[in-house]
Order: sequence, then structure tokens, then C-alpha cells
Amino acid sequence: MKAGLEIHQQLSTGKLFCDCPSELSDETQGTFVRRLHAVVGETGTQDQAARLQSGRGLRYRYEVSPNSCLVEADEEPPHGLNPKALGVVLTLSELLHAHVIDEVQIMRKTVVDGSNTSGFQRTALIAVDGEISVNGKRFTIPSICLEEDAARKVGDAPGEVQYRLDRLGIPLLEIATGPEISSGEEARDVAEALGALLRATRKVKRGLGTIREDLNVSIEGGARVEIKGVQELRAIPEFVENEVGRQTLLLELREKLRSHGASVPTTPPVDVSEVFRTTTSRGVKDALAKGGRVLALPLPGFSGLLGTSKTGPERLGRELADYARATGVGGILHSDELPAYGVTPQEVEAVRSRLGLGGKEQDAYVLVAAAAGPAERAIEAVRARAREALRGVPEETRDPVLEGRTRYSRPLPGRHRMYPETDIPPIPIDARLLQELHLHLPERPEETLARLTSKVGLAPDVARKLVREGEVEVFDRLVASGHPVPLVARLLTTELPALEAGLPAPIAESDEARVRLLEPVLQAIGSGRFAKEGLGRVLTLHFQERRDLDSAIAAAGLSALSAEELQGMAKKVVEANVGLLRERGASAFQPLMGDLMASVRGRRDGKEVAEVLRRAVQERLGALGGDGKSP
Repeated sequence: MKAGLEIHQQLSTGKLFCDCPSELSDETQGTFVRRLHAVVGETGTQDQAARLQSGRGLRYRYEVSPNSCLVEADEEPPHGLNPKALGVVLTLSELLHAHVIDEVQIMRKTVVDGSNTSGFQRTALIAVDGEISVNGKRFTIPSICLEEDAARKVGDAPGEVQYRLDRLGIPLLEIATGPEISSGEEARDVAEALGALLRATRKVKRGLGTIREDLNVSIEGGARVEIKGVQELRAIPEFVENEVGRQTLLLELREKLRSHGASVPTTPPVDVSEVFRTTTSRGVKDALAKGGRVLALPLPGFSGLLGTSKTGPERLGRELADYARATGVGGILHSDELPAYGVTPQEVEAVRSRLGLGGKEQDAYVLVAAAAGPAERAIEAVRARAREALRGVPEETRDPVLEGRTRYSRPLPGRHRMYPETDIPPIPIDARLLQELHLHLPERPEETLARLTSKVGLAPDVARKLVREGEVEVFDRLVASGHPVPLVARLLTTELPALEAGLPAPIAESDEARVRLLEPVLQAIGSGRFAKEGLGRVLTLHFQERRDLDSAIAAAGLSALSAEELQGMAKKVVEANVGLLRERGASAFQPLMGDLMASVRGRRDGKEVAEVLRRAVQERLGALGGDGKSP
């Protein structure tokens, strides 16, 4: 098995070709509609992935947001390349020991799935031939690019896809590794190491969807398959392993097909609509009622290999259905699963008769019921995929779905989709700029870990979590403001992640904004307004329920206790447990501490509560004639 990664990380520098901010927004200010068409690239050939998408004939509706302008609407030429974004990519290139090219040429990459209003995505190669070492193994970095993110998909309707323009144009830093990765766990480790290096620049966005991994996987005898847009590191091994299993199964199926003498005919599909004029199959009946057709494609030698629901999630029938769906139809029916779905045994045999299959038990067929044009496109897509099954594993792009599974998306795009951007001149890279960046490179992750453990005194696992989650800058700033190291570490590695796991987005994306929001909470603890034990509850009320800090503290029942009130509560707990004191003496401290902390509920620091309770226990033991030793 061989695998490679493409890491895509959003940058927090403003948009790439205009002055709009790079935050997302749910506010809309109107819509407009476009249709997009594939064009030839610089090679004079049309890209196969673009041609497939263009053939679907979809309409694209775009929601204008406050964070978009005429550049995103493709009604105004792009402005100059964002120098801050370029600086981040150059810094990352230096950290990866890559060779920065002399002159940046912006390219247009044909994309007609609606995610770009212009029908292309702007991208630029910045550096080549880098490397990174992970767990003692060297991995090559063939390319480092800077490109614009796509529009955000927000809905579907018949014949139409809806996008919002707030995400379109956010800078994306893309790192591609070589195919040296040899396991799913290794892919995860490399992705984690690259993510930590990206966060070391302190200029990347945070939160789900701001960093995405594309996995390229192949096995011996198979083909390169790209799994597009994996968002969780922990899921990477499962996606890699499942793709290895899928390709292994397809190679086994190829050998079985060959042993059956399987073939895919070149003759036109057969219209079998008449067979289903009185059908009770809902999908087929609905298609015919709307003037559609039922087309059939015979597949000699495929019987028993298309699969049924009992053969597992990765059967050949599912592969054929995914190719059909990519053209815009709902799916297919095939003979291995019929009769079913309202299709009767009589209809099954009638189709076999129309196709001339008769008693040929090894021969299968596929049905597509849809409008005439979509049905023809879908059955031809099925034919093409069936031919690939005879060869083994096709090169393709697949989308991640649940439980580590993937689904066919489109053919693997190639060089034919690229052509130069004519609105932005080439950008020379000044050697002096690179020298200046090299002198002021940020702290590498391994250097940060060493500093946090040896100089700051954090436990290694806490330090690693700060580095992994990109919270080092926030940690450093809050500690520099005088807040206790253990409290800040707990906030950033335990309390805040638990809170943000239940939020649709982080409390803030930039380090500056996170410090600004968290500083008052820590100040409230430092001034005694509430104890650190109530931190999680206050954070929830403050950020999730959007209460101001004062009302969050009050609603949590954490308004500070006076020293006199705390002493009174301690004495009350002691008096209520005199029998336990007589029985256990100083050892009664631990259960009494639990009772008192339950009453205090985070309104005073735990150490202070313990000290007050110790004094109360000693005094009462003295009154009872006990030894008065400190518990």
C-alpha cells in the first residue's frame, strides 16, 4: 500500500484576492443564479471531471453575504494577491526546508460544480521539494501551494444547488506529500505533524472544516484514488484501511469476472419501458409517469458479482450505482437484487427476454428509470464503470461518508483543467524577503514542547495537547498576563475543548480574539469572584448561552462567599457530623470536605475551603477531647 496526503489549511489573513474579512456569516443580502460550462485547459483538452459535472446541467444559486463583494460574485477582477497570506506560505515553506520558486504565477483550475462563481479556482505554486521527519522517517513534500477556498454549500433543490459566498476566497495553504506513507496510522501521524507545523505560524484558522485532508491511496495492481475532504485526524486510518479493502475486493472481482468470461457490450441500451407499464415499483412507476424511460444494459458474465444487501457495503452494484448517481439520477436496479422493490418475477424474466439473455444464468443486467436524457447519461456511466471492473480499479475521486466509507464523486482530475490567470501579473519573490523570514521563523513544535515541559513545567501530555490544538500562543499570552500556569493549562486543554465540542464554531478563530474573550474569565477567578472549580459552568453560561460574565457567575450560583460565610458553612457541616467525628476523629475530614465543597459549589478556591474546614475540625475535636491532630 502507498498513500500520500494533501493538507488544506485556511489562513486567518483576510481573503486572498479582495479586502473582505474571512469569517463565515449566516446573514444573506440577496441571491443570484449562474450556469457553468467546462472549457479547455492550457493543453487544449477538456478535463474529464469538469466535463462530467458540466453535463449534469445544474443551476447554481449564490447567497451574497456581508463577507463577500463583487470579486466573489465574479463581477469584478481580483485584487492583488494578499501579501499576508503569501508571507504565511513562505514561512511554512522555510519550516519545511522547501525551495521557493523565483516567480509566482497564478493559475486557473477549471471547477464547474458550482463551488466557484467563475467556473475556476485560482491557485499558485509557491515552493517545491520540501521534507518533514515524523517518527524518525523522512517524508517528501513535492509541492506547497496557495489557493482560494470554495463557496460553502448550503442546500439542494431539484436541478439546483445553493452556495453561500462567505467562504469563497478564504486563503488555503495546500501541502502535498509524496507517496511514502505505508499505513493508515502513519498517514494520521504525518497529518498531525503537518498540522502542528501549520499552527506554529500562528496565522491559521481553527475549528471543524478549517483544515481538510485529501488522502491518495493505492495498492499493488490497483490505482490512485483520492478521498476528498477528510476533516478528523482520528478517522484517517479507517479511511485508508477501508480503501485498501475496497481495492483488494475490486481486484478479486476482476479475476472472477475474467473467469466467467464477462464482457461489456458496445451496443446501445435497450428501452424496456413497455415491460413496466403496469408496474407497482414506486421508483420506476414515478419515472414513467413523468414521461421518463426505463433503459436496460446487459452485462454478460456479471451475474452473482453485482452483490446483494448480504454481501457487505462495498459491492460492485454499489460502485455502478454511484457512477449513475454522479450523472444526476437517483440510482439503479440490477438483476442480482431482483425481484425486489416492487419489481415482480414476471417483469424480471420479461427484461431478460427482451435482452436475449434467456436462460444464461451468468448474465446480469442493470436498469435505470429516469427522464430520457439523464437515463441515457446514467446508463453510459454504468457501462463505463463496468468496463473498468474488467480492468480492476479505476482512478477516481471519492467523498468520505459515515464509518470510514467513501462514495464515488468524479473522475480524477488532471492537467487539462489548468490555464494561466490573465488578471494578475506574475509575482517575483524577493530573496531579501526570504532572508528576513528565515531570521524570524516561529518556534517549531518540538522546540515548543521542550520549552513548555522544561521551562514552564507542564506535564508532557498537557504540553502536547496545547501544541496539537494550536493553543500555545493563547497560553503564552494568558500566562504572561499573570494567570497561574495550571489554571490556564486546564482552561485550554480541558474546559474550553469540552465547551467548543458542543458549539457550532469556536468561541473565536484568532489567537488575539481568544485571549480577549478568556482574559476576563481568568481575572474573575483571580479576584475571587468565583473559584476555579466553577470554571466549566461559567464558560457554558457565558459562551454557549451568551450571558454576560456577571450574570453567568450569578446564574451558576457562584457569587463569591465572604470569609465569614465560608467559616460558618464549615462549622455547620462539622456540627451536623459530630457522630462521625467521634467515630473517626481526624479521618472524618475527607467525607466532610465532600459535603462542604458541594455546598460551596465553586464559590471559593478548593485549597482555601480545605484550610477553613481543617481548622473547624480541629476546634471541634478539641472540644470533644480528641487528639486535635491535623487531618
